[in-house]
Amino acid sequence: MNSFWPVALVDGDVVLRPIKSRDQRAWREVNRRNREWLRPWEATIPPAPPGAPVVQRPTYRQMVRHLRAEANAGRMLPFVIEYQGRLVGQLTVAGITWGSMCSGHVGYWVDRDVAGRGVVPTAVALAVDHCFRLVGMHRIEVCIRPENGPSRRVVEKLGFREEGTRPRYLHIDGAWRDHLVFALTAEEVPEGLLRRWHQARPGTPHK
Repeated sequence: MNSFWPVALVDGDVVLRPIKSRDQRAWREVNRRNREWLRPWEATIPPAPPGAPVVQRPTYRQMVRHLRAEANAGRMLPFVIEYQGRLVGQLTVAGITWGSMCSGHVGYWVDRDVAGRGVVPTAVALAVDHCFRLVGMHRIEVCIRPENGPSRRVVEKLGFREEGTRPRYLHIDGAWRDHLVFALTAEEVPEGLLRRWHQARPGTPHK
């Protein structure tokens, strides 16, 4: 695989690696167990216009095929998050645009059992450093519902800039929801976002 599509990104107990078909059992178990906790933040499919076919949520295998096809086309980086050897979530760099923009946006979810242990900030920092240093992107966004306190704390810990609100930006939990936009450019983290995170996190050895 080339630098755009890495084998794995690792920092201590946190591993970010490409999603695979054989992750289905572990992915479904974690997603099922966290369904109610994740429901307020998960994307949903808006109602189809009259006469249009109803769009169904994809199966796991259909999702993986789509994600990998988008990755091979240079439009997406789909990862799973592992913590201490166990699959605990998912992170995707999506909407990748090249040319004069060179940007993308990051979305993520994680098992409630490991929330608060620094897993998601570490995973986001690994992904952003990979995008800036090896992939050649210039800007990364994270869009978050204002009500999602835990996710907002992730970007605040990492030092993302808040840029404003996108009204009714995504269909989430059955309705069009406002999102706050947070962003970073490569110039803002010349020594890497993971290094910034280690320096800001108490008790973590600096690298």
